[in-house]
Amino acid sequence: MSQKIYEMVTERIIKLLESGVVPWRRPWRSGAAVSWKTQKAYRGINALLLDAGEYATFKQISEAGGTVKKGAKGEIVVFWKWLENKDEETGETERIPLLRYYKVFNIATQCEGVESKRSSEPVHQHDPIKEAEQLITGYTDRPPIRFAPGRAFYRPGDDMVSVPPLSDYKQPEEYYSTLFHELVHSTGHSKRLDRSGITELAAFGDENYSKEELIAEIGAAMLCGVCGIDNTTIENSAAYINGWLRALQNDQRLIVQAAGKAQRAADYIQGISFTDDEE
Repeated sequence: MSQKIYEMVTERIIKLLESGVVPWRRPWRSGAAVSWKTQKAYRGINALLLDAGEYATFKQISEAGGTVKKGAKGEIVVFWKWLENKDEETGETERIPLLRYYKVFNIATQCEGVESKRSSEPVHQHDPIKEAEQLITGYTDRPPIRFAPGRAFYRPGDDMVSVPPLSDYKQPEEYYSTLFHELVHSTGHSKRLDRSGITELAAFGDENYSKEELIAEIGAAMLCGVCGIDNTTIENSAAYINGWLRALQNDQRLIVQAAGKAQRAADYIQGISFTDDEE
């Protein structure tokens, strides 16, 4: 039964890719790391380095009449500053990039006397989806799951998954799709399926990393199909996959290759052995 669902999901993803897909969006309410002063989200590596919350520099906190708690250690934020260097002989001006950094503090946990500028966002009340919960529970050696706002990730070194809680999503199906994505990543751990995209250190956006993202999202789509919730999530999955395909020169043959590994991951989470599947 699962094999048929896997094939149907893969076929639908390919058709969506061929017809054009909607832009990818994060399905949870923001909760991202932002500058307290400007309320703009941090980008690039800073978005990965900082937990969710509002951050301000020591100077900004002091000017607002607040204080940094004793013993609080700031987080490093990096940025590029462009310097202009004028060549005296030619008169031409050259722009030179200079990497700079400064320290910021989380106003909620590391400061006193500083009020949040963040507008309140709605908290959604959802009932868990029984079939999806059963699938998660059935993943017998799954890593621990942490629920924290702002980011979803799997950390191989600690063998743990972190996702925003169910109440942060407008639709419960998107919560399960996100969690399935990270759980598929976790199957690549050396003590499970030993997949190179997880076991070998990969740089963000390189080919190995990109292929692992394809596997995780196709696997998540397959698990959504098993739970019967794929109609709500399939377009977002296809859009996400399309983004990684562009990073891999848009080679759609990779879908078929990644689908095979995604199937193994989905089977592993369900406790289906390859001999069981063949029967």
